[in-house]
Amino acid sequence: MTMTKSQCVIAPGNYCEYPEESLWYPSVAEKLREATKEGQPVFSKVILQQFPDWTVGKESVWIPFLEKELKIGANDVIIGHSTGAIAAMRYAETHKVKGIVLASGYHTDLGVPSEIEAEYFSRPWNFQAIRDNCTFILQYASPDDQLVPIAEQRFVAQQLQSEYYELPGLGHFVENEEFDELVEELLKKL
Repeated sequence: MTMTKSQCVIAPGNYCEYPEESLWYPSVAEKLREATKEGQPVFSKVILQQFPDWTVGKESVWIPFLEKELKIGANDVIIGHSTGAIAAMRYAETHKVKGIVLASGYHTDLGVPSEIEAEYFSRPWNFQAIRDNCTFILQYASPDDQLVPIAEQRFVAQQLQSEYYELPGLGHFVENEEFDELVEELLKKL
């Protein structure tokens, strides 16, 4: 049996100049590259690279990048962290994807000027469209997140009806170099 070819992209948070060397991103990418099912690689490609406009991560730059450069389609998965999670949600509003995985997701600009500049919060969210365009939504949050209040993360989970995991002690997911929970749950979905 041939498995459908699919790719996975890790969309980093803002100010991540070298995602291939940062946080838990390289560990997750490596584990997903090595993952197999029925003797076949789970993903044809796991993308971990710097995104354009990496200091602000504007919607007008990142969404076309996901669509035209990375060609993320209906069989693909986006793992988004922080601003990357916001980009994954906005992408899934208008594009079918296999699934999205969110870490430290939020739904408002949090009163932060760079978030306002990033353009994602200039209109209401269409959470129904995101749900309809994904076969699964995994979400990771921490009550200790120093940048995104847990109420924001829980609201997103409620609206998306995501498979929600609240992990105490992990903050904004910037201290951990591994994220095995994410890898394990994602592989179960595929």
